[in-house]
Amino acid sequence: MSAPSPGGSSPLPSPDQVQRASELRRLLNRAAHAYYVLDAPELEDSVYDQLYRELVDLEAAQPHLRTSDSPTQRVGGAPAEGFVSVEHRIPLFSLDNGFSMADLEKWYERLLRELDRLPAAGEAVPALAMVCELKIDGNALALTYEQGVLVRAATRGDGESGEEITANVRTIQSVPLRLDLADPPAWVEVRGEALIPDPTFVAINTERQLRGEALFANPRNACAGTLRQLDPKVVAARRLDFFAYTLHLPEEWPGDRPASQWQALRWLERVGFRVNPHAALCPDLAGVEQFVATWEERRRGLEYATDGVVVKLEDLRLQADAGFTQKAPRWALALKYAAEEAPSRLLRLSCQVGRTGVVTPVAEFEPVALAGTSVSRATLHNADRLAELDLHAGDTIVVRKAGEIIPEVVRVLPELRPPGAEPLQLPPTCPECGSTLVREEGEAATCCVNSSCPAILRGSLRHWVSKGALDVEGLGSKLIEQLVDRGLVGSIADLYRLDAALLASLERMGATSAAKLVAALAASRSQPWHRQLYGLGIHHVGEVSAKALARTFPSATELAQAATESPEAITAVFGLGAEIAQSLQQWFATAANQALLADLETLGFSLAAAATEETAADGTAEAQTRLAGQSFVLTGTLPGLSRSQAQALIEAAGGKVSGAVSRKTTYVVAGEEAGSKLARAEALGVAVLTEAGLRALLEGS
Repeated sequence: MSAPSPGGSSPLPSPDQVQRASELRRLLNRAAHAYYVLDAPELEDSVYDQLYRELVDLEAAQPHLRTSDSPTQRVGGAPAEGFVSVEHRIPLFSLDNGFSMADLEKWYERLLRELDRLPAAGEAVPALAMVCELKIDGNALALTYEQGVLVRAATRGDGESGEEITANVRTIQSVPLRLDLADPPAWVEVRGEALIPDPTFVAINTERQLRGEALFANPRNACAGTLRQLDPKVVAARRLDFFAYTLHLPEEWPGDRPASQWQALRWLERVGFRVNPHAALCPDLAGVEQFVATWEERRRGLEYATDGVVVKLEDLRLQADAGFTQKAPRWALALKYAAEEAPSRLLRLSCQVGRTGVVTPVAEFEPVALAGTSVSRATLHNADRLAELDLHAGDTIVVRKAGEIIPEVVRVLPELRPPGAEPLQLPPTCPECGSTLVREEGEAATCCVNSSCPAILRGSLRHWVSKGALDVEGLGSKLIEQLVDRGLVGSIADLYRLDAALLASLERMGATSAAKLVAALAASRSQPWHRQLYGLGIHHVGEVSAKALARTFPSATELAQAATESPEAITAVFGLGAEIAQSLQQWFATAANQALLADLETLGFSLAAAATEETAADGTAEAQTRLAGQSFVLTGTLPGLSRSQAQALIEAAGGKVSGAVSRKTTYVVAGEEAGSKLARAEALGVAVLTEAGLRALLEGS
């Protein structure tokens, strides 16, 4: 509603005002697109400013005219109090990495095998067209448009959900607030990379230096920090840019639908997005190799950071046939360029003890600048890597950033070794608790097996309260160290025995923060079962596998029984292997872990799925493997199940749910208003089920 005037509510705008506001929005949005996306200004700055001021005044006089796609709404409103987590409509998968032409060829061979196109002996290798795009070193965003208007922007997060930062993304001038479509679909999902160009980054750091503020390490970190600013005006001042590279449309939309990745990029351009101009359509693998080689040097002349080339299968139907692994599309590869290297002198060898007791050697060396950051430490992984490097005290080492992110020691320069230098190796005892370290035969890891080791306890606590697990705000590493060092906490369960008075007595804690932490701990008891399972820190059980386990085994009791009595029920779950089954078996057989579960139950943890999480009709091993090896695609509206409920039932029975129909699809489950997926299933001869048919399969009838 519009704001009331002294004489009552403000009058509705006249037809002339409505028309003028619409015309101003059109002119200003077109001018912004020409300036920021096309780099071809259409209006003089003074003319743009005059039109913008006219629109501001018109909207101030007539608030009814203010729309979400108005240029005046790119920066507005009070700073946010925080960010909320939102679930992505379509997951943001990560990409598998390659680091050489050999890796590219292996990926292509796997792709041909997945598409049933591997040549027979003596036959030529089939040529598949691919699109090569520069891999921008920025921050991935997911943009949602409804009826052509931007309604939500979110960070990548864990790929399934991210932080909602719409107000901040509105400030990015190369992100259109309204798509240039006469008849837009109900929704459009666009993925792309936010970035800060190098000249802008230099200007930002210059301004910060003049104000006596800390400098940003590199453009990527500056961009990530900017996107999480609570005040959109701060974001606007840092002048972020955006390249779009992925498009998702409703399957039922009858409009101009791209059939290939190259067409999708052109579609994004037409509706108003900035697309990286250096992409190329390559007819075969040789063309990809030529593109990669050409840009290895040319990329250094760009005004933004790139660390490789993303190779994508051109044909979208073939992409659907290739499908996904649990974490990445099979039809795409991020081929990384060799990282920058620098020599440095080794100062000392230290060791870190992780939450599972694994002892990791760490090289500490004189600081060197790599990929925009100062680096002085790098993991050496394990005793085998230490021996392979033949590292000696005082050695000169060559350091690089793997994937331009993680520092690593590449090699040693023995010709520069000091005379009489001693070889370095892992210590025989734990640096934290003094216990004898153990390395099992055939294992790469050297471990501390003392479950009371302070380092293991600190790591377990940090993992338990982390964002992907119990997500307890206010319990950081420094506070955890205090609690462990003072003997106030000896297990995860002890966290829930802390009271506000005791916490308030600790360093950097007051009565208010202590009370908030106690409340946050209490609230964490209601986190879903899969988060509790992940939080236990069982070796090899990550967030994705914890969800798969929790769907199939809706309580700790059922999971423990399967782990000890029928591990084959675990390996039957899609995506889980013998390694996870063995790890679960060992964990549940340990007396200390059994005691921890009992302790948590006495403190109010259910260690089980809530009624709303329950999906399996029964818990028998036969029911959990009933659909093993079968692939399903859901389309349309089912009468008695939501899409997520149907997916949960299928996965709980061992089946796999995919987003696209291919020759490998076992069944398509079709409801009302089923779209192109049903037509594709019929064209490929894939069996089609109703909801009743799906339920019959689940029940084994």
